Amino acid sequence: MSQQYIIGIIGLGYVGLPLSIAFAEKYSVIGYDINRERIADLKNGIDKTKELESTQFSTKIPIRFTTELDDLRFCNVYIITVPTPINQNKEPDLSYLINASKSVGSILKNGDLVVYESTVYPGCTEEECVPILQATSGLIFNQQFFVGYSPERINPGDRTRPIQSIIKVTSGSTHEIAKVVDNLYKSVITAGTFLAPSIKVAEASKAIENAQRDVNISFMNELALMFDKMDINIDEVLEAAKTKWNFLPFRPGLVGGHCIGVDPHYLAYKAMQVGYTPKVILSGREVNEQMGVWMGEKIIAQLAKQFNGEIKGKKVLILGFAFKENCADTRNTKVIDVYTTLINAGLQVQVFDPLVDADLVKKTFNLDLSESKDGQYDYIFKAVNHSIFN
Repeated sequence: MSQQYIIGIIGLGYVGLPLSIAFAEKYSVIGYDINRERIADLKNGIDKTKELESTQFSTKIPIRFTTELDDLRFCNVYIITVPTPINQNKEPDLSYLINASKSVGSILKNGDLVVYESTVYPGCTEEECVPILQATSGLIFNQQFFVGYSPERINPGDRTRPIQSIIKVTSGSTHEIAKVVDNLYKSVITAGTFLAPSIKVAEASKAIENAQRDVNISFMNELALMFDKMDINIDEVLEAAKTKWNFLPFRPGLVGGHCIGVDPHYLAYKAMQVGYTPKVILSGREVNEQMGVWMGEKIIAQLAKQFNGEIKGKKVLILGFAFKENCADTRNTKVIDVYTTLINAGLQVQVFDPLVDADLVKKTFNLDLSESKDGQYDYIFKAVNHSIFN
């Protein structure tokens, strides 16, 4: 492939936007998204995810934001970074990925390269995406067009680890294309790359990154549930345990977001397709899914003890609504479970989080965020450890 790359990034969310900026430092980049409001914001130097500052949208960077698919026709590299959520049955929802593949396939040309970054189960790229590209383009896979996979490693809200500083796993549909993909990423990722032996290995590596954290946190959460019934403080137990040099310092808490809270279901789905039930992964998910309700019930119990059972109408302030600290990302936040549990108990609940997009929260969760944390409350719960709350 020619080194004169024109790169089209499909999907400009938490992954696609930083990736676009990184590649635009060295190549011509066109950023594409179907969300017209998002594109209008980006053209004005506004990133509502708050992952990038307006100063990073330099006019000197050769990047163009668009909602017009036809603007991508002159690209020879397409990088797909669309969401891969789960449905109500906890099964993979590939609709965004399928639609993006159809769109790219419709403008694919002889010699083009398509790289996927969206988190999927092992085999998804070659089993689901490639046939769509081939059918819509009329081109022959690995002869007239090629595919790569490089799982995203964006950490929302982390200002200390920009995309260039995180080692990137790469892979390709042929040995030669794998090297092309690796060299492409290596040219902008200063931390370097790791060339996986196959696309399936690269897909699986991303899946277990997230599942490993999910399982470890679920163990801490299970300990919290267990020690609570024994009237033992989990924080005190962990302080004692971590004096051992090889103790892993995970902590209990709400597990939301796209990576840890969603992606293990992709791995479990594929495992069950091939006849294996992943008991550890699924039990970990079950434990973590109940923590929001449990925390809400703990607050209710403490209020009941304080007010002799008369809790109706008591005022509670929840600090934080993002899925984790110091970021604006509310995807799959489990704070909503705490809130709903308290509301159902008859409490008056205010939620304050100045980092998140209030309009998006209203649209997604039908929840009006408070504009201030000032006021008199019977209970204040810091659900998210934003530094602004310390």
